[in-house]
Amino acid sequence: MSLSKNKLKYIRSLREKKFRTEYGTFIAEGNKLVNDLLPHIKCQLLVATADYLDNACTLGIEEVIEVNESQLAQASLLKNPQQVLAVFYQPPVETAIEINAQLALALDGIQDPGNLGTIVRLADWYGIENVFCSHDTADIYNPKVVQATMGAIARVKVHYVDLPDFVMQNREKQVPIYGTLLDGKNMYEQELTANGIIVMGNEGNGIRPEIEKLIDKKLYIPNYPLGNPTSESLNVAIATAIICAEFRRRVL
Repeated sequence: MSLSKNKLKYIRSLREKKFRTEYGTFIAEGNKLVNDLLPHIKCQLLVATADYLDNACTLGIEEVIEVNESQLAQASLLKNPQQVLAVFYQPPVETAIEINAQLALALDGIQDPGNLGTIVRLADWYGIENVFCSHDTADIYNPKVVQATMGAIARVKVHYVDLPDFVMQNREKQVPIYGTLLDGKNMYEQELTANGIIVMGNEGNGIRPEIEKLIDKKLYIPNYPLGNPTSESLNVAIATAIICAEFRRRVL
């Protein structure tokens, strides 16, 4: 079966959020990423070279199309396409997630797809099962975000919520609310709990005021040596890695 013009048009349309939402699907590319997702998320379409298909298990995939490298390049969103492109169904949206004893991340307006994908990957590494995003955070199914997650999207649940309301509801349930702010206190000198919500703010503007006022403990990642002239702030994905590492270190 060849890759028809209609199928090619459909795949290319998934670059845009409105079509991903309309069809309820998203794209993933590359051997490792696709192989990581196949056991966990239902695959609608697999477009791959013969070399990939020779070693692949295609059981349960709705449609498989074998293509040559030139045909794959036509469909690919990557500068250097690999052997496979897949269209997956977006998993059902879960509601009423209870934090309880868990540690969760809350992302307030993260715009850069690479940052979002990296943060989801970090959540996977540190055993954080749920990431809650404001509605103006980048789309988790943006192809650039999917690629940056390196397969973590299969294991970490990403939810889009009214973030101020979500934080308020959990604060009322006595869930600790942490946030990273430049006027916070040295995180290495603060008591950190095994559960709670860690709020990470927008790349340029930080955490918006209506959420900041709900934070119980404002944390700051100190530079070294203390008081030395340095960069104004850290990249949000790097800051997330440092914060998560410290939270997990405390409970080891």
